[in-house]
Amino acid sequence: MNKLKNTFFYFLVTGGFSVLIYWILTQGKLLEAGRSIVHVNSKNTLWGEFVKSFMQNLHHPLAILLAQIITIIIVARLFGWVFRKIGQPSVIGEIIAGIVLGPSLLGMYLPEFSHALFPAESLGNLQFLSQIGLILFMFVIGMELDLKVLKNKANDALVISHASIVIPFALGIGLAYYIYHRFAPVGVEFLAFSLFMGIAMSITAFPVLARIVQERGMHKTRLGTIVITCAATDDITAWCLLAAVIAIVKAGTFLSSLYTIGLALIYVLMMIFVIKPFLKRIGDLYGSKSNLNKPVVAIFFLTLIMSAYATEVIGIHALFGAFMTGAIMPDIPKFRSIFIDKVEDVSVILLLPLFFVFTGLRTQIGLINDPYLIEVTCYIISVAVAGKFLGSAIAAKFVGQNWQESLTIGALMNTRGLMELVVLNIGYDLGVLTSEVFTMMVIMALVTTFMTGPALDIINFAFKTKESYLPEVREQLSRQYKILISFGNNEKGKSLLRLANSLVKKQKEASSVTAMHLTLSDEMHAYNLEELEQVRFEPIVEESQLLKQEISTIFKATVDIENDIAEIANQGEYDLLLVGLGKSIFEGTLLGKVLGFTSSIINPDRLLDKFTGKEGLFENSPFDERTRQIISKCKMPLGVLIDKDLQKVKRVFMPLFSTEDIFLTDYAQRLIYNSNASISVLDINHLIQNNFVMESALHSLEEKYPNQMTLLEERIMKKEFLAQQDLMIISLDSWKKLVDSQSVWLSNVPSVLIIRP
Repeated sequence: MNKLKNTFFYFLVTGGFSVLIYWILTQGKLLEAGRSIVHVNSKNTLWGEFVKSFMQNLHHPLAILLAQIITIIIVARLFGWVFRKIGQPSVIGEIIAGIVLGPSLLGMYLPEFSHALFPAESLGNLQFLSQIGLILFMFVIGMELDLKVLKNKANDALVISHASIVIPFALGIGLAYYIYHRFAPVGVEFLAFSLFMGIAMSITAFPVLARIVQERGMHKTRLGTIVITCAATDDITAWCLLAAVIAIVKAGTFLSSLYTIGLALIYVLMMIFVIKPFLKRIGDLYGSKSNLNKPVVAIFFLTLIMSAYATEVIGIHALFGAFMTGAIMPDIPKFRSIFIDKVEDVSVILLLPLFFVFTGLRTQIGLINDPYLIEVTCYIISVAVAGKFLGSAIAAKFVGQNWQESLTIGALMNTRGLMELVVLNIGYDLGVLTSEVFTMMVIMALVTTFMTGPALDIINFAFKTKESYLPEVREQLSRQYKILISFGNNEKGKSLLRLANSLVKKQKEASSVTAMHLTLSDEMHAYNLEELEQVRFEPIVEESQLLKQEISTIFKATVDIENDIAEIANQGEYDLLLVGLGKSIFEGTLLGKVLGFTSSIINPDRLLDKFTGKEGLFENSPFDERTRQIISKCKMPLGVLIDKDLQKVKRVFMPLFSTEDIFLTDYAQRLIYNSNASISVLDINHLIQNNFVMESALHSLEEKYPNQMTLLEERIMKKEFLAQQDLMIISLDSWKKLVDSQSVWLSNVPSVLIIRP
């Protein structure tokens, strides 16, 4: 009755008011009398008006900006993914994406499309939006600095860091002396030009360096701590120097810049002695809360904007203000983490690629088309490497490091990345750098960042050492049966641990279990690495204590999770790798089917598998791309768990589809012995009767464990039976057959362990 009443009211209201609207419109038509109203009668004119309106919408500044953002994000993420796959920081790929979208490639080969996508009048909007992204990013960089580390490790790091600034700074000024007449813009004094060349040679990319250190497992070593401290000290010193250089350039002379530098000093003292205690007080009051309320967040963002505004007005650039605000944030890791999570995704994913493309639009590789210009570019790269690499290495050797550590410090400090582009764009905006010099310096930034990884590999090879970020692996090589579980989230990790425990519960002296968590280095921050590791493993450690299962842990930052899972497992010579089944975000959608059809074309990994013959293993694969990649690269037995809240392993169902499934009996025996599990074996194709080996293996288990082994003859499993099982064990090939057959089992099965021998 209530439903009928609601329906009646709905039609009464909508119908009645629709009639009222129609009546008002017809009466309003009468008001047009005496007015010059243009009526469109022709169909062609209607279509023409639509096209005209559509084109106006297409060329609206907002539509152009949105189209630019969409294109930039897609291309930047694609290039970043490609460079991560070849072991390079994703920032290099994103910088190259910007160059590709600029006049160096897109503008050269598709000029009309380039002009339509990046019209000259739209670049102002792109620049200001990218500057907002940079302000947010520099705020994050300031927060990532751990000032306590600087206090504790400042002695050696201070010497190395300042040597790595002074030496390349001097070489940069020396280089400016030789190229000033040919490359300095007209009207720019030698002082301004040389100072910018010097500071551009001196910069180190702290974010890129920190992530390389994390990815190579050096963050827990003494050397890693020294390098991080050097880079942090370098960052602070270089930005202070840059602020002074900007003040001098804008003022014209050093003496006239003293007013600006004086105001900058007052600003810094205000931030340290007034604003910092104020923010710390707020941090102490709200740092323990899991969520910050909006007024508190507003205070910090307002401080950021006011600080950036103040430094811009003073004349030392808004980015310095953003960096300073981040550096004085309350020294509470949880508090900083909340703000980084709020800011970083927007700045790094959405806004920062705009800066790369804006830089790419300024970078014209075609300008370097003369042997002399190529020669000068090589000189610039040589001076940059000699100053930063050799300067840092020599200073490190002087303070007591051995040659391998000294060269490693030099290679890492030579990384320039995004920070170099920031400096170069400031110089370009101030008119200190010409397009030619700007392009040469961008090439230098790419080369010095790209060479970091290979340089570290060459150093390790030359000194006959291999980076060891897995001490647990090497200590466990003497043990008999080793299981490695790789988990992404805590719930899957606990289920995998329960499964591993059920395989070794009574053989703890002759076995070991290692839990591993890998995370993308782009999602990590240098200041809270240890805390992040503790948070990730805390639920797993608690579960291991409940199970009374001793575990070792591996935590690593990486650019390629799938490849590193396989590599670590292969290096550790494990007997079994257990992973959870991932899910595609497109699963069950039309887009997912389209992507599944085209993935072999757009995915280089799958394309490579086609050439190497591995693709056949995954035809009609029921796995997501991540799991598929792990399976293809692992050399040891691997188990993929489809987790349906696995709590215990007492009742196990094991279907046998072919004679190759005989290896499953080894796992069945382990579960029976260690967990007293009951195994129900389903012989699908009468294998026991027709295969002597299979018959012998199963009858041997029956004789040894008569109460735990049951042979089933039914070909169709009832829902009630499957509901009683804790786990189904099945081989990879048999699972594919089961999926292809679209069996009713799939909707009723318990947790499933798919094993590839």
